[in-house]
Amino acid sequence: MVHSVYGAIVATPLGKLGLSTSENTLIGLDFLPLNTPECFPLDSAARAALAQLQAYFADPRVMFTLSLLPQGTVFQKRVWHALCLIPPGSTVTYGKFAEKLKTSPRAIGAACRTNPLPIFIPCHRVISSQGLGGYSGATEGPYLDIKAWLLRHEAKGGR
Repeated sequence: MVHSVYGAIVATPLGKLGLSTSENTLIGLDFLPLNTPECFPLDSAARAALAQLQAYFADPRVMFTLSLLPQGTVFQKRVWHALCLIPPGSTVTYGKFAEKLKTSPRAIGAACRTNPLPIFIPCHRVISSQGLGGYSGATEGPYLDIKAWLLRHEAKGGR
């Protein structure tokens, strides 16, 4: 989901990220084309999000403490909350995660696909039983490269 207004557009090891804010709360993160001009944080929520992202990229054990306001259904919010409980460096299959939440793997995949705050809500930690699975609605291409990078980064554990 691409938001039209960003509180910041920043360069990261993953490329350009757009951070959307509302009333000093982070509401969205988008992966943007590399040629997107940077826009330094315009408000306190964007500054805090950027600081936490920089800390995470330096040390994947960093736990995010931002106030998040993802927009979604009650079910999606329940899945997104549960995703935040998966520790960095850990993964779980869609099937096992679905069992834990008493739902189907497809429902988990759908909630992950609509996650408005990837990285902060770590849907990359949910994988297929046969490999990576999808990421941000894609089953191939650059989004899977991002998922693989995030998992490798977290597996290093800051080493």
